[in-house]
Amino acid sequence: MGEINHFEYGWITPALSYALSVLGSALGLVCAGRIRTATGAGQRAWWGLLAAWALGGTAIWAMHFMAMLGFAVSGTRIRYDVPLTAASTVIAVGAVGVGLAIVGTGRLGAVRLLAGGFFTGAGVAAMHYTGMAAMRLDGSLGYDPLRVALSVVIALVAATVALWLAMTVRRGLAIIASALVMGVAVNGMHFTGMSALSVHLHETRGGASGTEVSGLLVPIVLAVVFGVVGLVYALLAAPSDDDRAGAAYVAARLDGAAPPAEAEPAPDPVGLRARSVPEQPAPDPVGLRARSTLAQPGAQFPSRRKTDPRR
Repeated sequence: MGEINHFEYGWITPALSYALSVLGSALGLVCAGRIRTATGAGQRAWWGLLAAWALGGTAIWAMHFMAMLGFAVSGTRIRYDVPLTAASTVIAVGAVGVGLAIVGTGRLGAVRLLAGGFFTGAGVAAMHYTGMAAMRLDGSLGYDPLRVALSVVIALVAATVALWLAMTVRRGLAIIASALVMGVAVNGMHFTGMSALSVHLHETRGGASGTEVSGLLVPIVLAVVFGVVGLVYALLAAPSDDDRAGAAYVAARLDGAAPPAEAEPAPDPVGLRARSVPEQPAPDPVGLRARSTLAQPGAQFPSRRKTDPRR
């Protein structure tokens, strides 16, 4: 029997794994909340994909890998099979995505919630034990069936509660509290499954195939960092409910303040205005026009001197 150490680097690896699970759970809950307010199928699919990556990729799988950094077996080195490690990532993200699709479409009921929680929990358990199967060492792995069953039950319950929180929690403090609880559940499932493991070392030691953890650490950390940054940017760039309400209010005010359009003159298809009788001059009751000589061209300027008829 090989001696197993789950905390080779002390409490730094479980602390980081818990922090990743809380961070991924919080981002996933916020993204899942945007699914309910999405206006179209494309937006719902987009936010569902982001929520699946946050919950399945960060809160579950990245937490699992971070915790595995502190796992060691005396007398043998541990390597990892890259295809199986990548497959465990796909299983985690896909299971959470399908669970969100089940509970996020239609009215949320007990049957729909239990179905989504069962599918997601089974996927989380499959991810965990697929990641364990990706380990390559000079020995064979054994599991305690009772503890394995307990870890699966924890995964099912945690997944059901996580989906219920994702569809109901909206406020900031509630999201933080829910993320803290989900972090405890995810880590509890992981270390319960790890406690079921036993290693029987081979008598003849040979070089285990696969990639060392140092070779996977850098790309996985970069993927997690860029994934978290992308999730935060997507959340900050997307308009919130308050932004949409403000935009609708401003648009309504602008529509109400617009001046009425001037009435266009009626069309004149037959040219009646051009054929109309010219306008007659106004009447001159006192004969001012007849008495005025200044207005006539060539008229002499009037004089006050009397004219002698003999001249």
